[in-house]
Amino acid sequence: MTRVIMHGCNGKMGQTISGLISADPEVELVAGIDARDDGHNPYPVFTEIEKCDVEADCLIDFSAAPAVDKMLDYCVSRKLPCVLCTTGLSEEQLQKVKTSSEQVAILKSANMSLGINLLLKMLKEATAVLAAADFDIEIVEKHHNLKVDAPSGTALALADSINEELDQEYVYTYDRSTRREKRPKKEIGISAVRGGTIVGDHDVIFAGADEVITFSHRAYSKAVFGKGAVQAAKFLAGKPAGMYDMADVIG
Repeated sequence: MTRVIMHGCNGKMGQTISGLISADPEVELVAGIDARDDGHNPYPVFTEIEKCDVEADCLIDFSAAPAVDKMLDYCVSRKLPCVLCTTGLSEEQLQKVKTSSEQVAILKSANMSLGINLLLKMLKEATAVLAAADFDIEIVEKHHNLKVDAPSGTALALADSINEELDQEYVYTYDRSTRREKRPKKEIGISAVRGGTIVGDHDVIFAGADEVITFSHRAYSKAVFGKGAVQAAKFLAGKPAGMYDMADVIG
């Protein structure tokens, strides 16, 4: 049984993960941490992280960037492994994550979905074959109309996975409207679509002569990210200090 503390337990993802854990016989949610406690959770909730004295095997963080520094200090002081899911961290915070990982196990990934992380792995093998055969590479990502950044972090992670296989020789192109020229060979086009309530769609297109191969991932709810976080917590419990990512979880 993996005992988990949920940091940011009253947020949307915190509540999603609470529900997932309640249905998983291998995991127990023993405490929550949030800025407020409205009393509806079936586990104790602490409004100040340093006052949480519940024994646990791992902490899952889906909070906000300003809360991450104290959370890292807490995990280091208690040698409590942490699945870090909060995004938008500053360069200083990212450095603190790295420093903290020297003392405690931390898992951080651009996308917590098991499917996306399997796709990252599969793309390397596809790239090795298809790029050598002169296939052009394009990425199209679609998200809801409230998303403020473009392209998505996941789209960039997909591009980075491909480019690692290509010795970082390819450049990323986000807009072709200002140029009039043939498509360069060593280019990865990344296009962003924003509309409606799309949770997250990603297509990686390998277009060759007379054939097209497309790798697609569709997220129909944010629960896919919660499921990945729970699997990551099971994996990380008991691990030695260091930086981990979802590639370690899927093997």
